[in-house]
Amino acid sequence: MKILTKAALGAAAMLLAISPSWAFPDRPVQLIVPWAAGGGMDAVMRIFAAGYEAELKQPVNIVNRTGGGGITGHTAIATATADGYTLGGISPEISFFKTLGMGDLTVDSIDAFSRVSLIPAGVTVKADSPYKTAADYIKAVKDNPKGTLMASGTGVGGSWHIASGGLLKAAGLTPDAVKWVPSNGGAPALNDLVAGGLQVFTGSPIEARAMLEAGRVRTILLMTEERHPNFPDVPSAKEAGLDWTYQNWFALAGPKGIPADRRKILFEAAERTMQRPEVRKAMADRGITPVWDKPEEFAAYVKTFTERGNSVLKELGLAKN
Repeated sequence: MKILTKAALGAAAMLLAISPSWAFPDRPVQLIVPWAAGGGMDAVMRIFAAGYEAELKQPVNIVNRTGGGGITGHTAIATATADGYTLGGISPEISFFKTLGMGDLTVDSIDAFSRVSLIPAGVTVKADSPYKTAADYIKAVKDNPKGTLMASGTGVGGSWHIASGGLLKAAGLTPDAVKWVPSNGGAPALNDLVAGGLQVFTGSPIEARAMLEAGRVRTILLMTEERHPNFPDVPSAKEAGLDWTYQNWFALAGPKGIPADRRKILFEAAERTMQRPEVRKAMADRGITPVWDKPEEFAAYVKTFTERGNSVLKELGLAKN
């Protein structure tokens, strides 16, 4: 009996010793989104979360932490307890916070797993806007005093601001010819657009899909080399004679210091998530390109992307570092 008791106690001790690895996760995982509900990143991460739940066998709860042009949510991810129960979606804005003098937070401040998606920038106007084509919009910018027309899609110096500046430069204008109005993401910016507070939204038409289908807005240009299969009637920048393309990316990340065994579980589950047919189809149906990088691929991509964006920020007069 004593021998059996000792054996049972020994087995229990072994289970307790290994349970932090094999039982992880044993409760819901939180996924922080630094932008407003209804925007592009929110849509992407909710699709991802549905597949991630199936892989982790635990609920994955989306928490929108907006404010500060994205810095609030990104900081929350970087400073979260590194136990594997808090991850987040990061956007290109994290590449530019330091350049903009908003703080020292960069991609290197965080444990970036991989991109999960790419979405193209566009030019979207209110349904009754006089701008029927990109040429109409560019002409209006040229014909009016600097700052007369207003655009939005993200915070000052954010990814869609860079998209706007690069497009204007390609059209022979100064990147700041259109006044930028900061917002906490695509959804609030689109609400401002239909309310008449803006003339242009330079985020992705994917974010505007519901309003496009409702006939409340029109996308007149995609900042791509070719037409997008989900938006076959919208000309590309190349067709419009503009040498500028821009795609936004969203990536999965967590705070640095997650225990290696837990990080491996989270990473491999995320990789499987991005291979799930229903996840890929849900993204593709919305015009979102699903992506999963090898770590070295993501690092190289971000480096090139950041350098290109920083050059536009300098011409916008926003670079402080």
